[in-house]
Amino acid sequence: MRTGSLFAQMMTAFRENARAGGHLLSIESTGGKEVHDAALLEANIPGILFSLGVLACRDMRYLWRHIVEIAEETGTVAAGDTACGFANTAMVLADKQYIPQVLAGVVRAMGAARSLCAYEAGAVGPSKDCAYEGPVLKALLGIPISMEGKAAACAHLSSVGNVAAAVCDAWSNESVQNVQLLSGPAPTAFLEILVYDCRLFNTALGQGEAPRLQSWLTESDLQDSVQAHLICPEGAFRVATAIEAAGEDDFQRVRAAALEACAIMRDGQERGTLTLLGRELNWLSRIEDALATCDTEDKAIAAGMEDYGDRVIPAEYGL
Repeated sequence: MRTGSLFAQMMTAFRENARAGGHLLSIESTGGKEVHDAALLEANIPGILFSLGVLACRDMRYLWRHIVEIAEETGTVAAGDTACGFANTAMVLADKQYIPQVLAGVVRAMGAARSLCAYEAGAVGPSKDCAYEGPVLKALLGIPISMEGKAAACAHLSSVGNVAAAVCDAWSNESVQNVQLLSGPAPTAFLEILVYDCRLFNTALGQGEAPRLQSWLTESDLQDSVQAHLICPEGAFRVATAIEAAGEDDFQRVRAAALEACAIMRDGQERGTLTLLGRELNWLSRIEDALATCDTEDKAIAAGMEDYGDRVIPAEYGL
């Protein structure tokens, strides 16, 4: 929403927290999610393209212009956003077998093109830790990224507990409930896990063994993980290259990322690093066909408004 009290209150919250000592201004923004949630559960590719390639990108550019202005005004850092509400939602739903794994993989790559908008509007990093698209953004922009993995199992399960650390600059976790464990409070226990991880990473760096550790972190997760294939160094670089080659059009960037994700998953299947069941391969073909057909922003808008017009207020996205 671009208008109304809720947007104004959010901007006030950014400004007042910055003045009170907040250093990094970040947000998990969700513009377009009112369409994406429904389209995702229906595996509606034109609807997902409408959400991420049209609505979300427009919302990001509008929102982050305001956040950057506040950062400049208060002398703080406009850090970053995350596609968690889209791509992590898809990842968790796929792990629960509610949607195809290949669909969640495509959404992961699309989310990277969507998150790019924040940095083009002036954000400088580090990206938020739940932004698993961070490696793609780092390949595109060279920004520092904060990542989370196995130490975030307190919040959600995943198949990228190790590979998420392969190119991280900061290592974090998700929200930890303040419950009592045998060792102590849960936040304290998970902080200890983070400390030990960071000691290991820094020791590898200090001894010149970072490439070896990076290889282990990647290879240990790669086998049969769609998500790992898309955020590992090779996969992230391929998605970043596809986004860059698509030019400056947000919709075409999102679509190019989706097409490259399909290619990465097919290559993994051929190399034997990714085993896709027959139903997943069938869905992959359906996704590729839909991406080939819905090849312009106008087509995506028309399809999206036909299927989900009752969920969205076009004027709030500048449409």
